[in-house]
Amino acid sequence: MKTSWRSASLVAGAAAVLALTTACGQDGGAAGTSQNVGRTAAPGDVGDLGTGTGAGAGAGTGAGGAPGNAPEPAGKLSVSPNAEIGALVTDGAGRTLYRFDADTAKPPKTTCENDCATAWPPVAANDAIAGEGIDEDLLGEVTRPDGTKQLTIGGWPAYRYAKDTAAGDVKGQGVGKKWYALAADGKKAKAEPAAGLSTREDPKLGEIVVDGNGMTVYRFLKDEAWPKPVSACTGACLEKWPVVAPVRANDTEGVEKKGLMSFTRPDGAAQQTVDCWPIYTFAGDKKPGDTNGQGVGGTWYAVKPDGKPVGAPKK
Repeated sequence: MKTSWRSASLVAGAAAVLALTTACGQDGGAAGTSQNVGRTAAPGDVGDLGTGTGAGAGAGTGAGGAPGNAPEPAGKLSVSPNAEIGALVTDGAGRTLYRFDADTAKPPKTTCENDCATAWPPVAANDAIAGEGIDEDLLGEVTRPDGTKQLTIGGWPAYRYAKDTAAGDVKGQGVGKKWYALAADGKKAKAEPAAGLSTREDPKLGEIVVDGNGMTVYRFLKDEAWPKPVSACTGACLEKWPVVAPVRANDTEGVEKKGLMSFTRPDGAAQQTVDCWPIYTFAGDKKPGDTNGQGVGGTWYAVKPDGKPVGAPKK
C-alpha cells in the first residue's frame, strides 16, 4: 500500500502579522528513472533495520560498518527538523542523509566511488521504509559501478557522512560546497528565512528580541521614545552599536505591535524601534546567541518583546 504525502515541515515558525503604527503610543495596525523501492512503515515495524551492519558496526568493515564501500542499510526514513538547515531526511538510526552535486537525478547517477565512498558511505536501497513525512513514490534505487543498489530520493543518490558520529549530526552540510543534507523531495534541505525581528529564549535573560540574523537587539537608556523616537547614539557610538534597519510589519514574530515603527535619524538613516524605542545590535557580539552588550556602561540592555530593557536599573 502506498503512503499519502504528508507535510515534511516540522519546523514551527509562522510569522505573526503585525500592523505598523503611525505614531508612538498608538495601536496600529518527480523522481528520475530509478526503480521505486520504498515500502510503507507498518505498525510495529522496527525503526532501524540496519542494526548490526549500520553505522558503528564491527571492526574490519568499511566506513560506517559496511564491507568495503557497499551501501549501508537505510531502515525507516523520516524527516527531522534542524533550526539552521531546515527539515532533512534521516535514516532509521537518526543519521542525516546527504546528496552530492556531482551526481545527477535525471537520470539517477552516482559519481562517488572508492575513497569518496569511504568518506560518504552510500545508503542501501533494499530495506528503505517510507516513514513519517516521506513519500514512498519518491524512493528509488540506482545501480552503482560495483553492482550494488543505492537508495535515491527524488532521483538523487543518498549518502551518509563518516564524520557524523551521532544521531542528529550535520557535519557534512556544505562540505566542499557540494554536499548537502537531503530534503524529503530530494532537493537540498533549506531552512525557512528568519523573521526580520523575532524573539528567542536566553538562558540568563529570558525572552529577548533578535534581528533577522539571530543577533541580540539592545536599547540605549539615553535615548528617548516620547513623543517621538530620538537616538542619543551618534558618531563613533554607531561603530560599536549599529542601528537595526526598518523591517516590514509582517516580517516580525513574537514582538508586540504597539510602538513597532521606524523613524529617520538626523543623519538621514532609518532605524527600527520596539515600543518606539530605537534598537541596535552590538559589534562585540560575534555570533547568534551572544549577549556581550548586556549592561555595557550601565546604559545598554537587551530588549524584551514589549520593548522594555532587560535587567535595567529601576528609576
